[in-house]
Amino acid sequence: MPRSPDPSPATTTDIGRAAESRALRHLEAAGLVLLTRNYRCRAGEIDLVMLDPEGRVLVLVEVRSRSRSDYGQAAATISLAKQRRCSLAARHLLLTRRELRRLRARFDVVAIDPSPEPGGAPLVTWIRNAFVLC
Repeated sequence: MPRSPDPSPATTTDIGRAAESRALRHLEAAGLVLLTRNYRCRAGEIDLVMLDPEGRVLVLVEVRSRSRSDYGQAAATISLAKQRRCSLAARHLLLTRRELRRLRARFDVVAIDPSPEPGGAPLVTWIRNAFVLC
């Protein structure tokens, strides 16, 4: 009887979705409210668009993850070019969602790195005001 193939390894898209879901749970536990997930436009993407608990600050979140620590930490992967793409996407969001313009906005990063302990839970680091609108 032929063996069934092993399940395919997770794609980078699957890994990214899992990281975004982990980041979302972390932020919601802190009281933030999700408005939009994966806001995309031609210029770029914002992983999570959220409101702070008081509803006065629009929190634009970039999620970064690493499955291995050989090449540095996840937060270090946010280049100036990535910041610019996030900024352009934020401008587009504010142009298309007029009701959000009254809010202050900030860019946060949620970095997810592997645990230093074998088999341990990944480390989630929330960096508030990680960068400013370019």
